[in-house]
Amino acid sequence: MRADFAVSSAGMNTILPKARWAPELDSGFQPAVLWNRAYRASVQDGVPLVLALEGEQGRMSRFETVVRPVVDSETLRYAERLVKFLLWSRGGWRLVVGGPREIADFLTTTYAPGGAREFDAGMMEKSYGRTFRVEAAPASAVPAEKEAGAAVGGHLDGCRIGFDLGASDYKVAAVKDGEVVYSDEFAWDPRPQTDPSYHYEHLNAGLRAAAAHLPRVDAIGGSSAGVIVNNRFMVASLLRNIDPDKMDEARGMFDRLRAEWGVPLEVANDGDVTALAGALSLEENAVLGVALGSSEAAGYLNPEGRMTGWLSELAFAPVDYNPEAPADEWSGDRGVGALYFSQQAVSKLIPAAGIPVPAEMPLPERLRLVQFLMGQEDPRALAIYRSIGVYLGYTVAHYAEFYDFRHLLILGRVTTGKGGNVILSTAREVLEDEFPDLAEKINVQLPDEKSRRVGQACAAASLPSLSTVPALPAVAS
Repeated sequence: MRADFAVSSAGMNTILPKARWAPELDSGFQPAVLWNRAYRASVQDGVPLVLALEGEQGRMSRFETVVRPVVDSETLRYAERLVKFLLWSRGGWRLVVGGPREIADFLTTTYAPGGAREFDAGMMEKSYGRTFRVEAAPASAVPAEKEAGAAVGGHLDGCRIGFDLGASDYKVAAVKDGEVVYSDEFAWDPRPQTDPSYHYEHLNAGLRAAAAHLPRVDAIGGSSAGVIVNNRFMVASLLRNIDPDKMDEARGMFDRLRAEWGVPLEVANDGDVTALAGALSLEENAVLGVALGSSEAAGYLNPEGRMTGWLSELAFAPVDYNPEAPADEWSGDRGVGALYFSQQAVSKLIPAAGIPVPAEMPLPERLRLVQFLMGQEDPRALAIYRSIGVYLGYTVAHYAEFYDFRHLLILGRVTTGKGGNVILSTAREVLEDEFPDLAEKINVQLPDEKSRRVGQACAAASLPSLSTVPALPAVAS
């Protein structure tokens, strides 16, 4: 719904622009992009703030901005929200803060044990296997950027197997010179398992089923939710109950498979593979894929067609600066993406829409109810999807400050049916009205039929390039 209202923040002295659109079921929404732009516009005689994050194998990401010369509460809020977004978009175990010492001291306390962002620091430690730390430095002494995007994917030559690991099933596909000759999905229940042999044996059985449809196997590629660094699970809900003394075995599952099969094997985060599938169907790069499912998943393929190694775990990245925004039950933070672009967003908006549901109704059932009502053109369901569309329109502009993309691909079960088209059309209207320059540059779309044919497992199969490693003959099921 288009509306003129002032975006505000408790105790904020900056004059903020008026948002032209309001989610009709969430009038308190404060788009992060407007708050950040307003802060920067208020800075006079600013001083540089340079933030650098070190990730795996010395990868260094930089983000440069300006802040007020006298550090105040708004400046600390601006810096903290930026760091939070950068951590979950790019990832890293070491944060170098180049700028006013007060900001570095504040961030050190915030990300220390017992601090407000203890959860985030802990997750970075799990992701990179290093103690998270914050270092202060003059802006001029912040390390130079050293991004190491990998030219992974898009290889469709030869005989390949692709797999996609989900929470309730896993999918496999046999691909011969770019054509899918076999695909199937298998039910499994990985989350309660304590022994990683369960995961290994189930996946291996699926690979063997696919291999039976190929004359040989040249390469294997896969996708999975979670943080995957150098083909190793670092954080994954699929392994949440693995015995601690067997965790190394679980994390090394893909290396073990590569050794057993004797072919190139590459595994990437499912969000990145989603972006790759979009790029393969569009035949273009610079794709940001965002899946609205049980949570928010995202992936990125840069303008050079490379996977960056960034986390892109945007479920934890802030998009709403309303201090009264709902808190994520896992991280405890407010206004993060999972509550705006997932089944959780639908559930959050149901009470305001006036749809009665039993308190014990699971999130998937709530979504199905809203989808049914949308099919009946119920105005309450329409209001939910329009509200998510407004969220998305402003958040596309926010993401554009951190990612260089020309295509935003939205998918996932929340976008299924008529509601997906409402989300898409509303987001486009917001972009065209509020951010016309971005609307001309960025194409926001649902997957087309070609993208659906490519599929997640098929795109995953294209991850590894063929090497001199000899291929094995197909293995009968």
